[in-house]
Amino acid sequence: MESPFQTRQPNVGSNPSIRTPQRETYRALLDYASNPAETEREVGIVLPVGCGKSGCITLAPFAFRSERALVVAPGLRIAGQLAADFNPSNPEMFYQKCQVLTGGPYPEPVEIRGTTTNRADMDEAHVVITNIQQLQGDANRWLQTLPSHYFDLILFDEGHHSVAESWETLKARFPNARIVNFSATPLRADGQTMAGRVLYSYPIFRAIQEGFVKRLKAVQLNPRTLRYVRREDAQEIEVSLDEVRRLGETEADFRRSIVTSTETLNTIVDASIRELTRLRSETGERRLKIIASALNFEHCRQIVEAFTARGLRAGYVHSREDGAANNRIMERLDNNELDVIVQVRKLGEGFDHPFLAVAAVLNIFSNLSPFVQFVGRIMRVIEQNAPGHVANQGVVVFHAGANIARRWGDFQQYSEADQAYFDQLLPLEGLDPANPQGDREITPVQRHGDEMEVRAQSEIQLEEIHLLEEDAAAAIRLLQERGIISGDFDPARETLQPIPTTRVAQRQALRSGLDMRVRNESARILNQRGINPAGRELDRRRSDRDNLIVLKSAIDRQVNAVVGRTNGQRHEFTRAELDQIDEEFENILAAAVQEVFNGD
Repeated sequence: MESPFQTRQPNVGSNPSIRTPQRETYRALLDYASNPAETEREVGIVLPVGCGKSGCITLAPFAFRSERALVVAPGLRIAGQLAADFNPSNPEMFYQKCQVLTGGPYPEPVEIRGTTTNRADMDEAHVVITNIQQLQGDANRWLQTLPSHYFDLILFDEGHHSVAESWETLKARFPNARIVNFSATPLRADGQTMAGRVLYSYPIFRAIQEGFVKRLKAVQLNPRTLRYVRREDAQEIEVSLDEVRRLGETEADFRRSIVTSTETLNTIVDASIRELTRLRSETGERRLKIIASALNFEHCRQIVEAFTARGLRAGYVHSREDGAANNRIMERLDNNELDVIVQVRKLGEGFDHPFLAVAAVLNIFSNLSPFVQFVGRIMRVIEQNAPGHVANQGVVVFHAGANIARRWGDFQQYSEADQAYFDQLLPLEGLDPANPQGDREITPVQRHGDEMEVRAQSEIQLEEIHLLEEDAAAAIRLLQERGIISGDFDPARETLQPIPTTRVAQRQALRSGLDMRVRNESARILNQRGINPAGRELDRRRSDRDNLIVLKSAIDRQVNAVVGRTNGQRHEFTRAELDQIDEEFENILAAAVQEVFNGD
């Protein structure tokens, strides 16, 4: 069949609605596809977040004069966004919105999702959009029935995933198709490099200069001294800043203690709030928010409590939560009813909320790729195509002992030039190759003698590290001229002032965190026993209660019993009672399990 990708000429070269990286990507792909000497089957395109990657994907089939193209995304959210960009019924379709094509005929799109699409739909399509999960497995109905020549072009969004086994199976099934991988970083979380030669890369320094992404800076927390205790012998050790940095570089347990110990976690929270307050004051934009990346669900609860105790509206999303719970939080985020969003293995690729302005690093990043993915959440601009606009600022906050300065240095090298930066990256440590997502969950492993807790820090100085060094002096001069900071301001000497918290706010945060903890432990216990939380076999007297509700109710009863409260009195819990519940929580869980499972 004849395809509009073959018969129509897209308006790209002189089109003011097409961004520089989109125009240059299209030209690079056109030169590659039309050059007989280019015999490589697979190439890559590297574009920072917010630079129009979806538009590049919709233009790519024209460069190859494709008969039928396959567009593959790593998940449902991105697949849905891409399908909308190709859909002529959508008024925001890329070809219409950016005047790429004047009127029809448009390429015919179809999205594979569940069983709603059949073979006849695909036969009539010029571009098929799907997520990789729809094409997994040797027995997959699409891979089994489609002929090997069915697609002449495969476009992988977030192509750094495409070295995974399921993606390789797909490539082998259509051996004659040319392949283009699009990504913000050519490295996966497990360290493997995106397949294919990088044909075109648009560096972040150009994206910042042209106003496609925010200007970024890092704020590192530098304690003059730090005291910590190894739980093996309870010996308290005091170390200098240089030793804090060294321990962060060499000891994984020390890094974990930095992001989980109350003392150091609170300083990261305080510094993040300080930066959010500053940005809101400078810009007048009250919708600016913080995003924090947690290690696991329990750590997520700890972070939410810390922000809530300081008067901020905090919510969380987690891959363990059901879709409805996460959707409610996302709705609150979109309605600007939150100041902080904490995430565990969520809000990765494809997530778009430009009012995220501060990234609180409370995770462990041993590789540049997941770090770039997380920082990418705050890179989308608020004011489009407005280089230097005061609203287009992003701040990354981390502790000197978390070894994030290394990742920031890698990011600076990646940002400042279009270069092969992969060789400069450090070896991986403690990553899970089975999880290709940018944000991973790390469950602390109890190892006798290795656990440690940070007890105290002294004189926390805030060191500013701008992504592009030339931005630093200009930014400081601008703020001095506007009277926002003093004329003798020196970021290297600035000391962090803790944010005071009231006792009532602390109690309310602990009370809210208790609900999170009970629900999480209920789900964990059921999962450990292979029991479906939505099943109804645990309550033998009533058939209308889910297993999750049955176990959660049992834990709630044991919680009340520990402090002598009855049902409906949780709002009366005192701080002392909440502390007692925390101390006895393991016993509470054991009693609830005994009650529900009769000790089996």
